[in-house]
Amino acid sequence: MQIKKLKWKTDFEKSVIIENFVNRGWIKSQEKEEDSTDWNVYWATVWNVRNIFNPKNGMRLNDQQIINHFPNHYELTRKDCMVKNLKRFKREQDKEIYEQQGWNFDFLPTTYVFPGEYSLFVEEFHRCPNQTWIVKPAARSQGKGIFLLRKIQQLKKISGTTVTSNMTQLNLASKENYVVSKYIDNPLLIGGKKFDLRMYVLVTNYKPLKVWIYNKGFGRFCNEQYTTDVAEIENMFVHLTNVAIQQYSDKYSQKHGGKYSIDALKFYVESAYGTESFQKMMDDIHNIILTSLKSVQAVIQNDKHCFEMYGYDILLDANLKPWLIEINASPSLTTTTPVDKNLKLNLINDVYNIVLPNDDFPDNEQKQQQINKVGGFSVLYDESQDLINRKAQKRQSVKIWK
Repeated sequence: MQIKKLKWKTDFEKSVIIENFVNRGWIKSQEKEEDSTDWNVYWATVWNVRNIFNPKNGMRLNDQQIINHFPNHYELTRKDCMVKNLKRFKREQDKEIYEQQGWNFDFLPTTYVFPGEYSLFVEEFHRCPNQTWIVKPAARSQGKGIFLLRKIQQLKKISGTTVTSNMTQLNLASKENYVVSKYIDNPLLIGGKKFDLRMYVLVTNYKPLKVWIYNKGFGRFCNEQYTTDVAEIENMFVHLTNVAIQQYSDKYSQKHGGKYSIDALKFYVESAYGTESFQKMMDDIHNIILTSLKSVQAVIQNDKHCFEMYGYDILLDANLKPWLIEINASPSLTTTTPVDKNLKLNLINDVYNIVLPNDDFPDNEQKQQQINKVGGFSVLYDESQDLINRKAQKRQSVKIWK
């Protein structure tokens, strides 16, 4: 059923969202209340999504409504939940079969969730006395509350925390959980500076899983030269790539915003290490994306009204090995340069070209149509087709053996 003019609503005053809606000729919903249902398209905060799907509210979305988060998206995008789900998923898998399929779990640095795994962390800390660790609040973003750790006593930086003299107990008065990971101290450097990759991934369905990957991510660079010198351990302009932090550096460039395109990074890696090395690196990144999504497939509440555009943060070490840093449910849509704005405008446009083809809500038959590329997005994984292919192979096998 086609609606002539879709109504839109957003909790974000971001130009790349609003301009996309206006350019499509959609009409802004005039209802201001958070529980308003007078909309077809809603780009919402994670908090309002949680409210919408709260059973106590009795709110039900209709067939002409779509929203940008799954109800319990945090299973993958809260740092502590991501770690717990990946660890659980790894325990559940048959290692031999999984590796035969070309997948692996060796992309998450050794990580502990506080306060529950504090004693395990202490044991590992004693085994690796010269190791640097990175401490992150589980539910904060933009680099807030992050610090590097070389001594247990530094945990006092966590608000309300006391550490016993024998290090066997951690009294965490703060209500926050924290994740503590081995710090990757040999990052790939370009121009002597550390960087990570921001990659965009769109999930339109979890059961069966359908994953799209965007071809126009970027590298986020630190402004200071990288060093492992302990004297610089608190210099976040050396260690954290978050633009929200780097923009306050005296060396921050308004011209490029510390961001370089994936195409430029591809050219560098292929020139320095060869095409095969770049392809191996990308295959490993795809493994990270698919394994992480598979780890929450059983627990995410799949809903036909929802999609999710994730921002994956990937760090490359000096051996071109990618490491998963975190997964963002609301990757920043703030724009710092004209190039950045153009990328994000096209990104959001392509998202809606996929989830609302021709500005219409697709029926089941349309959803099953096999389109593998839309704008900058390409299908990375389609479980429905995977199942069809397996059934076809099984039938073929039966035929052969007859």
